[in-house]
Amino acid sequence: MNLKEQDILPQDEDPNATSRKRDHIELAFRSQVETDSLDARFYYEPLLAAHPNETTQPTVFLGKDMHHPIWVSSMTGGTELARTINHNLARACKDFGMGMGLGSCRGLLNSDEYLKDFDIRPIMGDDLPLYANLGIAQLEQLLLNDQTEKVFRMMDKLRADGLIIHVNPLQEWLQPEGDRFTQPPLQTIEKYLSITDRPVIVKEVGQGMGYASLKALFQLPLAAVDFAASGGTNFAMLELLRSNPEKQKTYEALAKVGHSAEEMVGIANKIKEELGEKMRCKEVIISGGVKNFLDGYYLINKLNLSCVYGQASGFLKYARGDYQDLYNYVQSQIDGLALAKAFLKVKMSEI
Repeated sequence: MNLKEQDILPQDEDPNATSRKRDHIELAFRSQVETDSLDARFYYEPLLAAHPNETTQPTVFLGKDMHHPIWVSSMTGGTELARTINHNLARACKDFGMGMGLGSCRGLLNSDEYLKDFDIRPIMGDDLPLYANLGIAQLEQLLLNDQTEKVFRMMDKLRADGLIIHVNPLQEWLQPEGDRFTQPPLQTIEKYLSITDRPVIVKEVGQGMGYASLKALFQLPLAAVDFAASGGTNFAMLELLRSNPEKQKTYEALAKVGHSAEEMVGIANKIKEELGEKMRCKEVIISGGVKNFLDGYYLINKLNLSCVYGQASGFLKYARGDYQDLYNYVQSQIDGLALAKAFLKVKMSEI
């Protein structure tokens, strides 16, 4: 073909070709990725799959069918924005088939003033897991005062599948208005389990748990353990920032103690091998520092237990305003998760 013929024939049927090539030239230097910044958790396998045309990844968790292995982690309650946040999150759960844990429902134990902020079962529907949430300090007092019926009434009002118990000794100690435990949290959890057959999840609040605590929990008849590991919102640090400068200086180092989600995955796998048939709790919500679908995909593939991954701050950022913003964010995470499943293999060990 001579030059004259080339000039009169289309170079590309794509009408965006010219502008795209111009973008490539202008962005070439800005788009370089240095070797030391590569994500070393995965093998990238570009030859073994087509682009996903279906992003749903069905998961049975807590006895219910979810469309994706994603959990909306407990966040907020009792604030002026709680209703907007919870209702938006519930809509996202319905639209995308995800499970959800509510923020602290303490305010519902003695009053229905904030019930509308938490009453999201009509939005989610009955087919997806929804769990109420209560602090271990409140549960301890209710057990000591023989008032656990308040917990059951609260769950009934919410039509919740069960209860999340959040265990937070450092947060309570550092909180200016914090409660004090009179007995070990494990003892309180065991007492509560002895008087109910409703499902129970136990979680931390942003620092995670070590080997001994996890091993004790996995031997209880819990529905799941929620890691709430270090790396995301740390409620001990959050409460410390509300304290006076002297207290902040004293306890700053303590607030930084904790376990990452990846470390806890390794601990949980070790405990599973050790306990064998003595392991009664076999489901996990991996949360804490899970910032995106790549973190979630990596961790759920590393854990040798039935699991989903939880996010809080990522959802919260988009749940406070227009629902479409949250919808778009969740859709992007789900699309990314499907893409990761198609082309990324988690490095279990080096070749």
